[in-house]
Order: sequence, then structure tokens, then C-alpha cells
Amino acid sequence: MWLGEYFNGEDRLDVMMKINNAGNTDAFANLPLYSNNVGVIPLSEVSEIAENIGPGAILRFNGQRGTTLAISPPNDMSLEQLITVLKEKVEPEIMQHLSSDGRVAYGGNAGNLDRAIKSLGINFLLALGLLFLIMAALFKSVKDALLVVLSIPLAAFGGIVALALLNLFTFQPMDLLTMIGFIILLGLVVNNAILLVMQTRSGQSNGKNSTEAMQNALRIRLRPILMSTVTSIFGMLPLLLIPGQGSAIYRGMAAAIVGGMSVSMIFTLIFLPAILQLDFKHLFTRVNTRLAQI
Repeated sequence: MWLGEYFNGEDRLDVMMKINNAGNTDAFANLPLYSNNVGVIPLSEVSEIAENIGPGAILRFNGQRGTTLAISPPNDMSLEQLITVLKEKVEPEIMQHLSSDGRVAYGGNAGNLDRAIKSLGINFLLALGLLFLIMAALFKSVKDALLVVLSIPLAAFGGIVALALLNLFTFQPMDLLTMIGFIILLGLVVNNAILLVMQTRSGQSNGKNSTEAMQNALRIRLRPILMSTVTSIFGMLPLLLIPGQGSAIYRGMAAAIVGGMSVSMIFTLIFLPAILQLDFKHLFTRVNTRLAQI
């Protein structure tokens, strides 16, 4: 406690009272205090001693007084869920006891999570845009590039369904590694679609109609499509079903890849061939004719 200031005419010195190992308030009250008038007296004769709660240290953030609360989520709660609970239920209660200029800031992993999510979102959109441009340059056709990119939303849906099924048996949050799994999935699922589209267009350039070219592409590319999909799925299944020591953190990433690749295989072998056999030019002509009649 700051008691005052001593000044000898040249230097100033703060006078502080500090006690170590007082034990309890009685021992603190019996501390000897020297007085010129009455000699040595206990501290309780000249002071009133009471117990109170206060901070162990005064912290300042950007020049303002503050304090920190270290909060860890329980085992069955993700960091995102914890932040939601804090913002919706805890923060309003805290704000009622703060002054008008008081505020609550989130740091540590909570602050890093917001920055990481924004960064991953930007990276995902950037990767998607670059992928579309590469496909358009490879096929020299925006339509074929769109057909390949169509496999990505369906694969993402498969990854989300796999995570939902996994949460029926064990808790798995949408953490950063799981989000990275969706970005990895973006590069995996387009491979099968590329094989099928390229083989179909190759057959059409040799004089075959769309149906014949599609059937021939399925016969030629079915084996490599199944091989690449099955190896990706079975390569991730041990992380998903039998996580070992230290590998449980990769379970979400494995679930996203397994679910996405499974749905992508169905899209590649059923949905994509049906789209490739459509004559869009003839279809648009019929639609325009119908609209003109109306």
C-alpha cells in the first residue's frame, strides 16, 4: 500500500507498506508500529482492518485498466460453441457491471480462430476461382469448366453429412483441420470429373454423338475413377474409424474427405454423364422458341 512520499530536499521516495506471510488478519493487526509519542503499538490501535477481494495485479490494455479471464471449453464443446455462449449469455451480464466506456475483447485461441476462419474462407474462394480458370483454359470451354466445378458443392454436402453422422457417435467440432479437409477435398473431387469430361469430348471430336461418347468414356475411365476414389476413401478410413494416439485431431478432416469423395463418385458416375449427354444448344433453342410463342 502506498503510504506517502518522502522528500529530503533533493530526491523523492515513495513510502510503501508491504507484508509477507501475514497468515491471517490477527497477525496483521498485531504488527508492531513505532510512534515517537507512545513508542511501539500494534497496528490495530491506529487502523481498521477488514478483508476484501481485489485483483492480484493491475493490468492495462491500451492504457485502460482491465483483467483477463482464462476459459477452457469442456470436452464436449467446440471453441466456436464456447464463443457463442460467451457472447450471447456471459458478455451481456459482464457489460451491466462495466462503465459506459468498458468493453470485452476476445484473445488467445478465440481471436486466432476468427482470423483463421476469415483466412480460410478467402483461400477457399481463391482456390475455387483459380480452379475454374485452369479448367476453362484446359478444356477451352467455360461450359465444361462449370461441369467440373459442379462436383465441388455436392462433395462439400457429402463431407457435411459425414460429419453429422460422426457426431452421432462421437463429438467432432468444425475445427481448423476439418476446414482444411474441405480445401483438400476441393482438389481431389475434380480429378474424376476431369477424366470423364476429357474422354467424352475426345470421343465427340472423333465423330461420335454425345451418348456414344459418354458410354465409351465410362468404359475407359471407370477403372481409374474407382481406383482413385477407393484408395482415397480407404486411406482415410483408419483416421476416421480407428484414431490412434495423437491422430484423433485428424478425424474431422478424414470425415470430410471420406464423405466428399463418396458423394463425388456417385456424381461422377451418374449425374455428370446425364448432364454431358444433354444438348444444351438444342435445349436453349427450344426454350427460346417456346418463349417466343408465349
